[in-house]
Amino acid sequence: MSEQAHAPEHPAYPVGLRLAGRRVVVVGGGQVAQRRLPALIAAGADIVLVSPSATASVEAMAASGEIRWEQRRYADGDLAEAWYVLVATADATANDQVSAEAERRRIWCVRSDDATAATAWTPATGRSDGLTVAVLTGRDPRRSAAVRDAIVEGLRDGTLAARHHRTNTPGVALVGGGPGDPDLITVRGRRLLAEADVVIADRLGPRDLLDELPPHVEVIDAAKIPYGRFMAQEAINNALIEHAKAGKAVVRLKGGDPFVFGRGMEEAEALAAEGIPCTVVPGISSSISVPGAAGIPVTHRGVAHEFTVVSGHVAPDDERSLVDWTALARLRGTLVVLMGVDKIGAIAQTLIAGGRDPRTPVALVQEGTTAAQRRVDATLATVAQTVIAESVRPPAVIVIGEVVAIGNPPA
Repeated sequence: MSEQAHAPEHPAYPVGLRLAGRRVVVVGGGQVAQRRLPALIAAGADIVLVSPSATASVEAMAASGEIRWEQRRYADGDLAEAWYVLVATADATANDQVSAEAERRRIWCVRSDDATAATAWTPATGRSDGLTVAVLTGRDPRRSAAVRDAIVEGLRDGTLAARHHRTNTPGVALVGGGPGDPDLITVRGRRLLAEADVVIADRLGPRDLLDELPPHVEVIDAAKIPYGRFMAQEAINNALIEHAKAGKAVVRLKGGDPFVFGRGMEEAEALAAEGIPCTVVPGISSSISVPGAAGIPVTHRGVAHEFTVVSGHVAPDDERSLVDWTALARLRGTLVVLMGVDKIGAIAQTLIAGGRDPRTPVALVQEGTTAAQRRVDATLATVAQTVIAESVRPPAVIVIGEVVAIGNPPA
């Protein structure tokens, strides 16, 4: 046996290729090329595909001008001026010929059929927030993909902290934390939390996430900001501005969605007035998610073709109310009331007086999506008494409409 055969296998040397504007040749237009081409296109490579046939997706890339397709078999000389080549045909002889030309021209060559004959290996690659993760495990591509997936998932959901150091820009992110279950915050919201210097949190935000923050992060309970001569919202705005101007990355963690009865726009306007960068991260609104968690669809074929979300923090007969309750009473669809537990009696009476059937089903879902969630059912005629008898407390989402009666209430 040769000396080379006895030599230990050396690990691949990892490197990032900058292929923008550089010629890349792909031989073969099948499923392998279909998977690999998007990344080469994203890298800005000047791609030439050599193949007598191609999948519909690859053909669409050629039709759109993302790649140039020479519809024929490989011929010696096709790799001239190339920087990188991908061999992805089912013809072993053709693959060997391409590899031989690449070797003569000293061009890095990836082979989908035989990794041992290749001079380069394609890593399992993933991206998150401008970061590229590439994993090589020799000849075990499934393990590479599993490791890649675990790292990318951790970066996206914030469980794997990778804070910016050179590019972290001070500013404020208005993050919708969702209805309460910490798993229901968006991937981007969780990542921004992991990168924050200061978190100003609402009472209704996903509190469990705060325990996961690194010890250096300053967590401020918005309900405990000293208000002094300021209104509560003005004090919160001032706190956001103060910390952002101090060069901190600030997250304003809000329950649900920042712009669904969350006063997020007031905070965004205050930050804009001070020239402070502001990012809005939408959240899952409790108006949809909490009914769903309780087994109630806000729309259902043949039952409700629309749903309306309304704030119940102001009673129908209050001069400050902006809601046309009489118009709502005439609607046939679902009515979702937020912040209305203490006003539900007056709301129910107004809806009935406006023409809504007193027998209309009502569900009150308290602490939705959390371990303390409970559902209490009633009708418009009985809901006021039911709230008292069952000691329903905020936060609770109230669902009014025939969708409440679909299926059996969860045990």
